[in-house]
Amino acid sequence: MRIVVYGAGGIGCYVGGRLAASGSPVTFVGRPRMAAELATHGLRLTDYLGADLRVEPGAVRYETAPGAAAEADLVLVTVKSAATATAADELAGVLKPGALVVSFQNGIRNGTILAERLTEQRVLTGMVPFNVLNSGGGHFHQGTEGALDIQRDAALTPYVAAFEQAGLPLKQHHDILPVQWAKLLLNLNNPINALADVPLRDELSDRAYRRCLAAAQAETLELLAAKGLEPAQILRVPMRRFPMILRLPSFLFRRLAASMLAIDPLARTSMWEDLQAGRTTEIDYLNGEVVRLASELGRTAPVNARLVELIRSAETNRRPWSGPELLRELQG
Repeated sequence: MRIVVYGAGGIGCYVGGRLAASGSPVTFVGRPRMAAELATHGLRLTDYLGADLRVEPGAVRYETAPGAAAEADLVLVTVKSAATATAADELAGVLKPGALVVSFQNGIRNGTILAERLTEQRVLTGMVPFNVLNSGGGHFHQGTEGALDIQRDAALTPYVAAFEQAGLPLKQHHDILPVQWAKLLLNLNNPINALADVPLRDELSDRAYRRCLAAAQAETLELLAAKGLEPAQILRVPMRRFPMILRLPSFLFRRLAASMLAIDPLARTSMWEDLQAGRTTEIDYLNGEVVRLASELGRTAPVNARLVELIRSAETNRRPWSGPELLRELQG
């Protein structure tokens, strides 16, 4: 059982690291910078429940060329969404026929893009519902809860026990698209958190920021209803009730949605990390996906479109936005 994590950044190092720490043979493929970091520090995997696992530097196999995936039985693709087509073309040139490929990426269309190019492999769509913070020095921290969601397939059978042992159980679904849209509804908070420049728990404790998220979600839910697509219930509260709950005064929100605030104080979004590092974000594959859906339906999505614009601006000119300031901007 040879597992390769392709595009091993924050999510890839965490998921692959948990598998490696529990004894699975894992090869990481990614950037030379990360290879050098892990060669020095190894991997440290922690979570909000108190887990603290390590993989020593000598036990981390981190490669930088696609050829390292040649003998893989299972490939976990964790590249940023904009790099999916490139990753698929690279893998198509090296993977053996019949290899199982899983997209663990943000957005809606990555699995389709991979499947179009990897015609001799079995491609499944998956989703990572939790946040991972890259703290540097090989330390990756899971700040929120969730199992790994994935398209149901018999090809997963040999790997179920390995993921269970790693503390990352696979939650299989017959139809993954409603699950993807449910996750995307939650990820609409990514640009708000990135613009706020505060930890997730602090942001969600602020009603003005919550009202920003409620506006983005309500707009998306209206479009999904027009499309005839009902998002899956992946948390305790049905997704259609989220905007109402988010708009509540803070003292009521704390009572009704305590689990949303029961997150690690270190938790941030990957989009915040991208802005901090000066990288291009995945905004086109999150809020931009809502804008595309609106266009497909002959409608508009002004709240999500404005968040796309603000993040594109922040990629070159970053500054923090207060809750009331951001809310006025989106209402305008």
